[in-house]
Amino acid sequence: AVEPANGDIVVANGNAPWNGRPTWGHSVIVHSPDASRMLRHWPPADSQHLNDSDLDLGSTSPSFIGKNGLAVQGGKDGKLRLLNLHRLPGVNAKTGGELQTVPLPGNTDEFAQPTVWRNRWVFVTTGAGTAAWLLQGGRLHAAWSNSTGGTTPVIAGSLLYVAGGGAVHVYVPTSGREVASLPTGDNHWQSPIVAAGRVAIPEGNANSHSTSGYLDIFKR
Repeated sequence: AVEPANGDIVVANGNAPWNGRPTWGHSVIVHSPDASRMLRHWPPADSQHLNDSDLDLGSTSPSFIGKNGLAVQGGKDGKLRLLNLHRLPGVNAKTGGELQTVPLPGNTDEFAQPTVWRNRWVFVTTGAGTAAWLLQGGRLHAAWSNSTGGTTPVIAGSLLYVAGGGAVHVYVPTSGREVASLPTGDNHWQSPIVAAGRVAIPEGNANSHSTSGYLDIFKR
């Protein structure tokens, strides 16, 4: 991810040892815009546990929210962290320093990317549900959640679209009220595409190696 304010390149990685030098497994790492220098990094305090348990921190990329370098980072350990990228430690042997940690729906793996809306709302979907938080006063406040899992949420036309459980679910972002459920087949990683008054979602699982399939398209 590229931070809009300064062009820094921000990455999250997964399974590898961490010792602060020269290995930086399970870390969020901030690089200079030309990728020539590591500027700052953040590993959680339980980095060793994450590595031992195959709980990749970098199962998703960082998502920027708010101002002054704030970002959220999900992971396979069922947690969402709020970070200040401008105040992370330099390149040294130090762990921790997140601003806040909140549990994800079902405290389960996150493979879907956190989606930020209006620079202060963040939506996360796991296999166990969908949840929303509102950033206020430098903290994430739980707004709503449900038990409908799915893939990466998509915001379009001031509505939230989540594909999972054999349907594309359409919500009011601020309340979680479902306004439509568009029936589909099963899907694996794919998220809906919303454009020009249409919603498209491919069915199936790429791991099945099928040579044919279905693309569902809905029109308003």
